[in-house]
Amino acid sequence: MTQTAMLQPLVAAGKRLESDLVAFRRDLHRFPELSLEESETAAKVAAQLKAMGYEVRTGVGGHGVVAELAGPRPGKTIALRADMDALPIQEETGLPYASERPGVMHACGHDAHTTMLLGAARLLLERREQLAGTIRFLFQSAEETNQGARKMIEEGALDHVDEIYGLHNLPTLAVGKVATRYGSLMGSVDRIEITVEGKGGHGAIPDQSIDPVVASSAIIMGLQSAVSRETSPFDPVVVTIGSLQAGDSYNVIPQRARLTGTIRTFSPRVQATMKERIARIAGHIAEAHRCKATVDYVELTPVLVSNDDCVAHVERVVDAAIGAEHRIEAAPTLAGEDFSLYLQHVPGCFFWLGSGPLEGAERAYGLHHPKFRIEEECLPLGASLLAAIAIARLGGE
Repeated sequence: MTQTAMLQPLVAAGKRLESDLVAFRRDLHRFPELSLEESETAAKVAAQLKAMGYEVRTGVGGHGVVAELAGPRPGKTIALRADMDALPIQEETGLPYASERPGVMHACGHDAHTTMLLGAARLLLERREQLAGTIRFLFQSAEETNQGARKMIEEGALDHVDEIYGLHNLPTLAVGKVATRYGSLMGSVDRIEITVEGKGGHGAIPDQSIDPVVASSAIIMGLQSAVSRETSPFDPVVVTIGSLQAGDSYNVIPQRARLTGTIRTFSPRVQATMKERIARIAGHIAEAHRCKATVDYVELTPVLVSNDDCVAHVERVVDAAIGAEHRIEAAPTLAGEDFSLYLQHVPGCFFWLGSGPLEGAERAYGLHHPKFRIEEECLPLGASLLAAIAIARLGGE
């Protein structure tokens, strides 16, 4: 049997699950949960898996859920991963199944990813006899805070896994399309916290104080030189200060200020240099303003680098299942994903699945937007492709 003859029926089988997948995803969307709070979501996932007949392990790396499907013949262990957490965003879509929890929304489509993986688990269970090896399903919590993958790995989620695959919906890519990329796909994610210590005093008598707000302003501007003057223009780097907190009154110079931000790079080599660079620039600028800066630099996730052989496998599966004309090369992005941590341990591939409208996808609301929405036709396709990637890797005939 050719791969096309084997995989195209999987797409049709996934399509037959569409109504069930849509209903489940909409339920998750109505009741989103933040990172490390996904107890209800995890319980719903576990209940679905148990109803299919799977043995389920819960509470892995927070609220993570793990299940396995072993074929009748020995072979590799392939992991498929989906994330479950939502974001602290007030939904503005106006959809009938919009979030019922104020200030919490599935604005990144993790409800869709969870639903797709459940669909894949169902499709693969029906084809267990074709498997030479084992498929492990990982439903992960806390991707948005870059905590979940690390916790899952620490608790054995990757033990004995040979390869891992995952996807992310992309509303600026039309539904029915897939985007892959060799090598680096997404950026590293680091967090910086800078405390600037000055000397408080009266706002009308600044000469008797040491103003940490002015120093902090200079630090914010000066940190941009870490990009413009210390790294090559061919090495993408983003330094963003997302918050500056200082003082409580209009006429008081505060004692200290606190800045938090993120550093994104597209090269492991460049990521390794940023800690020293940020500490040096912030420290010297603060000293020039008679302040002291303390920098806490937290490395969260590395650059997401897919394995070439695994990318080629995904591309072959996509071409066979839905046609090469539906696959494009993904553009790199400095957005991060903690799937990169799995890829530091085992080879694998992470790819984009179109979730935007057929026309004008580039004008769709992007990830993390309060009006973010998906075209739900992506649900059965995502389920089918995840199942096809696993079954084709395990020699299904």
